[in-house]
Amino acid sequence: MKIRILIIAFIIGFFGNAYSQDEVQFEAKASKQKLGVNERLRIEFSMNKDGDNFVPPSFEGFRVEMGPNQSVSHSWVNGKRSFSKSYSYIISPISKGNFTINQAKVEIDGSTYKTFPIKIEVTGAVSDPNAPPSADEIAGENLHLVAEVSDASPYLNEAVSVVYKLYVSPSINVSNFVPKANPTYNNFWSQDIKVKRYNVENGLYNGKQYRFVVLKRVVLYPQKTGSLEIEPLSLDVTVDVPTNRRDVFGGRLFTQTHKTVTAGQRKLNVRPLPTKGKPDGFTGAVGQFDFDVITSKSDLKANESLSAKIKVSGKGNLKLISLPKLTLPSSLEVYEPEHEESVSTNLSGMSGEISDNYTIVPQYKGKYPIPGVAFSYFDPKEEAYKTITSQQSVINVYEGPTSASVANATNDNADSSTLNKQPVSTIGDQFRYIKLDADFVSKKANVFFGSILYYILLLAPLLLIPIAILIGKKRAAMAGDVVGNRVRKANKLAKKYLSEAKRNLGNKEAFYESLERALHNYLRAKLKLVTSEFSKEKISELLLSKSVDEQVVNEFIALLKSCELARYSPSTIAEMQSDYNKAAEVISLIDKQFRS
Repeated sequence: MKIRILIIAFIIGFFGNAYSQDEVQFEAKASKQKLGVNERLRIEFSMNKDGDNFVPPSFEGFRVEMGPNQSVSHSWVNGKRSFSKSYSYIISPISKGNFTINQAKVEIDGSTYKTFPIKIEVTGAVSDPNAPPSADEIAGENLHLVAEVSDASPYLNEAVSVVYKLYVSPSINVSNFVPKANPTYNNFWSQDIKVKRYNVENGLYNGKQYRFVVLKRVVLYPQKTGSLEIEPLSLDVTVDVPTNRRDVFGGRLFTQTHKTVTAGQRKLNVRPLPTKGKPDGFTGAVGQFDFDVITSKSDLKANESLSAKIKVSGKGNLKLISLPKLTLPSSLEVYEPEHEESVSTNLSGMSGEISDNYTIVPQYKGKYPIPGVAFSYFDPKEEAYKTITSQQSVINVYEGPTSASVANATNDNADSSTLNKQPVSTIGDQFRYIKLDADFVSKKANVFFGSILYYILLLAPLLLIPIAILIGKKRAAMAGDVVGNRVRKANKLAKKYLSEAKRNLGNKEAFYESLERALHNYLRAKLKLVTSEFSKEKISELLLSKSVDEQVVNEFIALLKSCELARYSPSTIAEMQSDYNKAAEVISLIDKQFRS
């Protein structure tokens, strides 16, 4: 009886051991499930059988600091063989909250295995007085993005400059930065002032010596009164933080971390323009201006033309104001004015001149008064309204037909408003540019039947038959050339989307904006995506699922990143041409490899 029990126990143990050896295990382990936002987390994916095609999770909400580190071990214990293979990562949280590390996947013996999701709770920063400050803490203390506003309480339509500066302590280095959120300046008329190159300067921040670089400059003209918000600028900055370790030559080693810095939200208290003393003809001009009405000539003949220019020059919101209208006697023929602008913008605002040019043609002999024109503006420095009135002038038409109403109007007491529109009188040579005498040439009718043209048209269809056959064969050959058609279609598609970018070569901001728009439009048409789905991870996943090579996808994503970075870094025409050629090549490759 005992022998039978021993035999049964042996059989059960043997098969149980064999089953345990054959059972596949694939699991994920985290070093902790609750940590501070300034701490790191180690997560390991291990398997007891060798597998292929390991796919890690996306680690959404975390930044991968190290990994993957692969480890493989074989061991024999009491004659039993054991195998272990693992992939480990060191990750750090981006912000506080509850996050989930999703499933990892691996293929073992032709089957796909997945790990269970792991929930992680991220709390506020954990203080450890005995531990040295982390790289994130050092970067946070030595890196600051500041928005400097020239005037926090401007008047309506008064210029305000905003300068964004990145302050960096001498104890750290910045290797790269990428904009995460750009302000939109709602309720403002805005004008960007290009920063052609980043010049490093020295300055004080909170009483300490820093290096700083000007990233962005913009001039704003508020269009509403009251409290207006300027949205913050946000950057993702790559920071090199020194450590206490040294290399073999004694040089200090650096560790790299990412830090998000924000300029902070700024508010402007926009004051309304005072109502006391506001002139009736005020049209919203704010600044310091000069005003004049200039005529090209004062003496001329009837039916000759002269020009009258209403000009405003100075410093202020020149592009946002309306010029006063020129009032003339009705006996003068006046054409719609031609508007001209010569305005430049710097940190102090707009300066230059704007003008309306009127073309005037008198029809009758006489003297025509041009009354003075008034222009009103508000001077924010003196906080007062000012009005400039041009001098009255007279146009003397010394030769031409005379109208009774014009003759009466030339009297000293005559009012220009009494002049009525008179019909245009006909002068002998007024229409001399029109040829009134026609020279007719008699021609004999040609006989078409039997002529050379008749035989050409008769034989032409017979000659076109072999040409049509050749063209048909050529088209059939081209239709059968699948690879060639795909290449031609891809090249045509690339030229279509990149035509705007090519026109902007040499203009850095316009070029990279149009290049980025071309890449997005191509994706929108190819992948049927909406703008809200334009994340780089989503784009990579969809392109890979359409049989596009991973290298081509990586080049496409690198181009998108280059467009984002190029707005804040200097670029040469050669670099822009290189990015254009690369974009055309990548679009062609994607279109040839794409499988719908």
